[in-house]
Amino acid sequence: MAYEVLARKWRPQQFADVVGQGHVTQTLQNAIKANRIAHAYLFVGPRGTGKTSLARLFAKALNCKNGPTVTPCDDCDSCREITAGTSMDVLEIDGASNNGVEQVRDLRDNVKFAPVHGAYKIYIIDEVHMLSTAAFNALLKTLEEPPAHVKFFFATTEAHKVLPTIVSRCQRFDLRRIRTELIVERLNLIVKEEKISLDSDAALAIARGAEGGLRDAESALDQLIAFRGETITEADVLAVFGLVSRQTLETLAMAVLKGDVSEIVRIIGELDASGKDMQRLVLELLDQFRSLLIYICAPTSAASLDIVESQLESFKKQAVLATPDRLMRIAEVLSQAEDRMRYSLSRRTLVETSLIRCALSTMVSVDELLQRVDAMRQSLGISAGAPLATSVAMRDAAPVTYSRPPAPALASVSSVAPVARQTPVKPAPAPAAPPVNELEHMTAQWRVEIVERVGRIGTAALARNLLLDARPLLVEPMRVVIGFDPEFAANLAKIQMPHYLKAIQGVLTQFLKRPVNVEFQLIASAGPVDVPSDHVAEKAGTGDGKGIKSKQDWYKEPVVRKTLEFFNGSIVDIRE
Repeated sequence: MAYEVLARKWRPQQFADVVGQGHVTQTLQNAIKANRIAHAYLFVGPRGTGKTSLARLFAKALNCKNGPTVTPCDDCDSCREITAGTSMDVLEIDGASNNGVEQVRDLRDNVKFAPVHGAYKIYIIDEVHMLSTAAFNALLKTLEEPPAHVKFFFATTEAHKVLPTIVSRCQRFDLRRIRTELIVERLNLIVKEEKISLDSDAALAIARGAEGGLRDAESALDQLIAFRGETITEADVLAVFGLVSRQTLETLAMAVLKGDVSEIVRIIGELDASGKDMQRLVLELLDQFRSLLIYICAPTSAASLDIVESQLESFKKQAVLATPDRLMRIAEVLSQAEDRMRYSLSRRTLVETSLIRCALSTMVSVDELLQRVDAMRQSLGISAGAPLATSVAMRDAAPVTYSRPPAPALASVSSVAPVARQTPVKPAPAPAAPPVNELEHMTAQWRVEIVERVGRIGTAALARNLLLDARPLLVEPMRVVIGFDPEFAANLAKIQMPHYLKAIQGVLTQFLKRPVNVEFQLIASAGPVDVPSDHVAEKAGTGDGKGIKSKQDWYKEPVVRKTLEFFNGSIVDIRE
């Protein structure tokens, strides 16, 4: 007898065999019991979650000789034929290869014929979203008012591609990704019946790699049996599928939380040398820290996490070292790394620098910021009542705002885009005036050193083409002005997108070796370039500027200068 793969051998034959889709099986069984069977059903969900299996099982329940019944007998001719896929009353159609209007017209002509054995003629169309628009339209009328003996069961992984007019004529069921613990439970049942030895960590690794698809897990188990025979360990699973062990993930997460850079570099080096998928590693770390965040912030919801009992012990140890703010920052850095992964020439370097950034990042509370500012006041001999109100954005931290009693004017301080480094960098001193030839130097290096470097940043890759039509106009201590010729006025609006500005500002900061802000403007068609000066006093709401300090005056203030140095920031606006 020909070998039958595990995914087919262990396909559910009863509603009770379906794993992780109780909300669907319960509804279908209730419909059968109440004799409220619709004429069209749409099963939606990720691959390997049981869409086609449910359609077959439902068809068998309707056409069983004892049916409609919630427990088909599996002995009658109809049940055996449906299980084997040879039933003349249950026709399975592949939507990908039969997606033309001609095939649908043939189907429409055949629905009028009565079933051969069972009570219903059932059409199961898999990957129904692959049907053409013309084919969908040809099916509409028949789908809305089919003969009493005809039922349609549709399955798809991409419901958004199915015409709304089709969806509205069906009862829709959304299948969920299957929880890891349920996949592990099912694998343990299979290996017990197949007389295979599978340790618990190996079962967990297979379930993690399946990403919620039971069929993928069963196929992976089949491959491992062919690879290792009757005894399968976690090392075998990791070797075949390039996964990272749970213990390694937990050790790496702990190193990040402890700030142990040497341990991070060691682990990443070992994983890269063994050929592990760096992008998959980032995704699993992201899921690890997300689960830890929920464990800390919502302990009552920890039971709903897609983890096994043994993982809770590691969360208890990690929770001591983590805070919600820091975990959210880590998740943000890892998300950015995953987004940039596809553009990176060295994935190992990107992962290392991202994890080092996570390890060295700190979050400072508002109270601590105020204490530090008060300490600066005292060191400079300034009384506690002296006016000071600043808005700051920290390196590797979310923006934090603090304020003092109202004053005639306030200075807003904004940090430049952080640049990933493998060692912490001390805040730079207040920048000196730029050399006379700095504009010429930037103009000469514009395309090679600035435009191309911006283009290599994943989130700003498209900004490269916009900057090719621009050129630097002015370089000041804290500001760079970039101009567009009038014919490229449309590019001026596009370049103002926040992620473009952040990337360009970061590159310019590296190029000039000091924090700067970037501004864009159109270049006048004739006459000198009209560049606004920071040396003119600014006043919000009035035009005289009397009594309001300019930015340069604020730079001379000891407290402001000390604050700028401490946060590596720059003044971006002055308001009354």
